[in-house]
Amino acid sequence: MGLVSLSGIRKRFGSNEVIAGVDLEIRDGEFLVFVGPSGCGKSTMLRMIAGLETISDGELRIDGVRANEVRPADRGAAMVFQSYALYPHMTVAENMGFALKMAGVGRAQRDEQVRRTAEVLRITELLGRYPKELSGGQRQRVAIGRAIVRKPKVFLFDEPLSNLDAALRVSMRIELSRLHRELGTTMIYVTHDQVEAMTLGDRIAVFNRGRVEQVGAPMDLYQRPVNEFVAGFLGAPRINLIPRPRDGAAAPHRALWDCLAPAAPPAVHHVGLRAEHVHASPAGEGVAATVELAEHLGDESILHLRVDGLDELVHAKAGAGHGHLGTGQRVALQPDAAWALRFDATGRRLD
Repeated sequence: MGLVSLSGIRKRFGSNEVIAGVDLEIRDGEFLVFVGPSGCGKSTMLRMIAGLETISDGELRIDGVRANEVRPADRGAAMVFQSYALYPHMTVAENMGFALKMAGVGRAQRDEQVRRTAEVLRITELLGRYPKELSGGQRQRVAIGRAIVRKPKVFLFDEPLSNLDAALRVSMRIELSRLHRELGTTMIYVTHDQVEAMTLGDRIAVFNRGRVEQVGAPMDLYQRPVNEFVAGFLGAPRINLIPRPRDGAAAPHRALWDCLAPAAPPAVHHVGLRAEHVHASPAGEGVAATVELAEHLGDESILHLRVDGLDELVHAKAGAGHGHLGTGQRVALQPDAAWALRFDATGRRLD
């Protein structure tokens, strides 16, 4: 079992409170991702679960047992860090089996657990090598293997892929997803990379200034964020947030608002719309805009557009057939109001 319960968790460093009362239930066997900007408290929360940071207030329970004062080695949690932290003088097999050796596990049993783990991770051929002979992706697999051999109740990952290049990050995401399916062990994963969060997590917990703004399935958070912070943090490019036009606002700004929220009550201060729900064409009816930058990515183009009256650029996604659109070109925008989100003056989404 790997049920983790956080009740009223707080963490203070002197007078600075970095975790401000978090309540969270992490289900047995789920893959939960902590995501948020730098300094939001997500790594500190992970370290408190691991026992590497003390808990100032609140209660941590693992499988129903209070764990606040339990030694890190006795919590049933294994942590994989951003840095691989492998012993350079040990082989892969020795690195993976070191914790078992320190726990007094016999050589034969230790070797068997390392062999089985290597098979799961597909690194059997690397067992006799030293860390300096491995690529970044291979080193990360070894670091994960070192955690797996302990057979923990909970895996804790602290931005484990941030040191890898883009292609390796993709392949390692696939590997981590496969591992979770095969092992069925609870995994808590910290990242600031929203792509990792959206593709790996059964659920995502969005952190902001030491608090959890929202917890839910990736697409629930993407399509039904509770506030502007969650809406703006998830999604690339960033969601378009259109402010209510004031008296004397430029005609294109007012036209865009009228397309999205023609009869919105006064409580609506912003309307949000994802880039994939904004259609741009070089001719035809719509809201006038100018292309500031066109990112042609092969299968699609991301257009960053200037609409008179708006301080922020409007973002639109277009198919490969729009590769002819370029900087300085005038276009007409046709937003799909059916996908519009409405927010009040505090940033809360209105149903």
